[in-house]
Amino acid sequence: MQIQVTTDNHIQGSAELTQHVESVVESAMSRFGRRITRVEVHLADEASSAKSRDNDKSCVMEARLAGMQPITVRANGASVEQALDSAADKLEKTLDRTLGKQDHAKGRPSFSGE
Repeated sequence: MQIQVTTDNHIQGSAELTQHVESVVESAMSRFGRRITRVEVHLADEASSAKSRDNDKSCVMEARLAGMQPITVRANGASVEQALDSAADKLEKTLDRTLGKQDHAKGRPSFSGE
């Protein structure tokens, strides 16, 4: 799985931030294995540092799955870490639900009971 991290002008990107994001994403997405080809993570400060307010940091995650449309989630938080953790949780739940439905539909018996 490839992980791509981008930030806006108000968030200082660094090797440490990238490693932290990769760690969080890999931990949350590891159980989906090779079904996920890439995860794009965009971190932003919706209000510049001069206008700080609650939940002004945002994290958008987009998971690219083999043979499916990308799945995107967005979360806000008071810090980059909170927004990142919240987005990772949302993406994990969304993928679990989406892939679970897909897997279940393929393996369940018909309504006729055959």
